[in-house]
Amino acid sequence: MSTPPPPGMRCISALGLTLPGVAHHFAEDDDGHRSLAMAHPDGSWARAEALGLGKPVVLQGGPRALFDTLEALRTYQLETGELPVRGARVLIEPDGTTRFAHGDWRATLAPEGGA
Repeated sequence: MSTPPPPGMRCISALGLTLPGVAHHFAEDDDGHRSLAMAHPDGSWARAEALGLGKPVVLQGGPRALFDTLEALRTYQLETGELPVRGARVLIEPDGTTRFAHGDWRATLAPEGGA
């Protein structure tokens, strides 16, 4: 059964801003086995599995460490109580590119149909 990520993993939305194009799937079964799979168009991928709230076993590959990026966002959320997009400065350029900045965090979204 597919379920929404638990509260500690709600930083998936910030991951989508940080690395646009990331696809993900989270599942939890009745025995408490949880899995998260992620893939990016550049060939990066990650899979994490855990039992309950135990430490996950993580496999990842490609040019970006997707799970490490997600963990950095989750750590930020747990330490500050919010995601870095909250309070971010936003710049929308004439071509429609949208840039976010908050502290050391940066994200760029290309205009729809753009590269």
